[in-house]
Amino acid sequence: MNKLEVVDITKTFIGHKALDNVSVAVPGHSVFGLLGPNGAGKTTLIRIINMITGPDSGRVLMDGAPLRKEDVFRIGYLPEERGLYKKMKVGEQALYLARLKGMPKAEAVKKLKYWFEKFEIASWWDKKVEELSKGMQQKVQFIVTVVHEPELLIFDEPFSGFDPINVNLIKDEILNLKKNGATIIFSTHNMASVEELCDNIALIDNGKTVLSGEIHEIKQRFKSNIYQLTYRSDSPLTANSNIFEIVETVKKNGVYTSKIKSYSGVHNNQLLSEFIKEADVVSFSEVLPSVNDIFLKVVGEKEG
Repeated sequence: MNKLEVVDITKTFIGHKALDNVSVAVPGHSVFGLLGPNGAGKTTLIRIINMITGPDSGRVLMDGAPLRKEDVFRIGYLPEERGLYKKMKVGEQALYLARLKGMPKAEAVKKLKYWFEKFEIASWWDKKVEELSKGMQQKVQFIVTVVHEPELLIFDEPFSGFDPINVNLIKDEILNLKKNGATIIFSTHNMASVEELCDNIALIDNGKTVLSGEIHEIKQRFKSNIYQLTYRSDSPLTANSNIFEIVETVKKNGVYTSKIKSYSGVHNNQLLSEFIKEADVVSFSEVLPSVNDIFLKVVGEKEG
């Protein structure tokens, strides 16, 4: 069963249709990438899942049942726009927000202290939020999002403002949360992070779902018969007009690497047998498109 299902959600604001019959299925115990250009409708969808706003039509299901108000305690949400109170002390505020998620005080203190020590920020407990850098504040907000151990986590641009070391820290924690049973919706413009973290994606553009599925399956769908061949030879390979064409070739340390496009209907074994006749093959692999390539292709085609 899917952990979360969005079924035919439509939402209009003052004549602008932010979401138009959007449907998304988020498998349980996975990291799900919610992608799209600015203004596509992602934030509106996230706000509906969090019950901050309601849809005009459609349904949101959690574990197959309609979403209820009390389900908010099963969800952790890290918004792109952070919202800590600048004048409050860090620990006091973290405790307050944990209590809002239904945690008893003693349990909240214990788990917050654990996370503060894990992130090496225990010394910040009695500091005011305004004394912290943006990155430090976001560490606190991440902790507050996960401390009540929600089943469903929604991270909207979670790496914004972090240096590379802390980006890796948060990535590791996201994967740990998944390993420990959480389902994670991850919205970002950083396609490299999508490649690293996500199992499935959905691409929303102009309020519509234009692409969704498991990442590997989507890459197979968008592949274009491009291969990379690394080989040793006295001279670079030339194209076989009946089977393939050479897109580009580079030589480094006496070894050639060619990007090759095969013609439709040509099998990998047929290609490889041709290459072996001509050169000492070091490696041969299919080049699948990146998520970024697919994003640009789908969004570009719709806008073109």
